[in-house]
Amino acid sequence: MSTAEVGSQVGYSTQQVRDLERLGVIPAAGRTPSGYRIYRPEHVEALRAYRGLAVAAGPVRARTLMPLLLTSPLIEAAAVVDDLHAELASERAAVVAAQKGLDLIRAEVGDVFDGSRDSMTISELATALGVRPSTLRHWEAEGLVSPDRVGTTRARHYSWQAIIAARIVAALRAGGHRIPTIAAALKRLDDYADPNHADALLTVRLQQLADRSVALLEASATVHRLIRRA
Repeated sequence: MSTAEVGSQVGYSTQQVRDLERLGVIPAAGRTPSGYRIYRPEHVEALRAYRGLAVAAGPVRARTLMPLLLTSPLIEAAAVVDDLHAELASERAAVVAAQKGLDLIRAEVGDVFDGSRDSMTISELATALGVRPSTLRHWEAEGLVSPDRVGTTRARHYSWQAIIAARIVAALRAGGHRIPTIAAALKRLDDYADPNHADALLTVRLQQLADRSVALLEASATVHRLIRRA
C-alpha cells in the first residue's frame, strides 16, 4: 500500500502517517527501488492500535508507548497495558466514590456522621484522593473545598461535606474539567440540596472512562497480534 492508501484505512492524512512512522509509532515502511514507501497490513494494525491508545491514554502518551509496545517482549508489553487498565480502574473508582457522596447528599444523612471521627486531616485526605496536600490547598484557595480550622495551630480538618466536595473535585479534575466548571457544579450544591448538575458531569465522566476502556481493549488486541507476528 502507498502512504495515501494506508492513511485512508485509518482516517489519517499522508503527512500524519509519515510523522507517526518517523516517531516509531508504526514500523518503518519498506521502499521501492525508486524510494517510494511500501506499507503492509501490519502498518494499518499499528495505526489502529495507536488510535485506540490515543483515546485511552491521550495522544502524547500513546506516541511514547507505541514504540515501546512494538519492540518489547510480550511479557513487558502486557505489563504496560495492565498498568493502563489499572489507571482507568483507579479513575473510575474516584468517580464512583464521588457519586456515593452525592447519594449521601440526596439521602440527607449528615446526622449519621460523627464530627470528630468522620473528619480527615489534609494529609489523610490527600492520600485518600491520590493528590498532593498543596493541591487541596489550591482547591481551598479557589473556593472549591472548605476545611474547618481547629486548635491553636488552626490545622485543617475536613468534615464529611468537605470530603464529598473534594471527591467531586478530584473526579471532575481527572476528567479534564476546568476550575470554573467545577465551581459552577459545586455552587449548585448549596446546602447540599441540588446535586443533579454535578451528578450529570460525573455520569459523563463514567461514559468517557468506559469509552477509553473499550478503546484500550481494542488496542491491546491489535498490539498482541503485532507482537505475535513479529
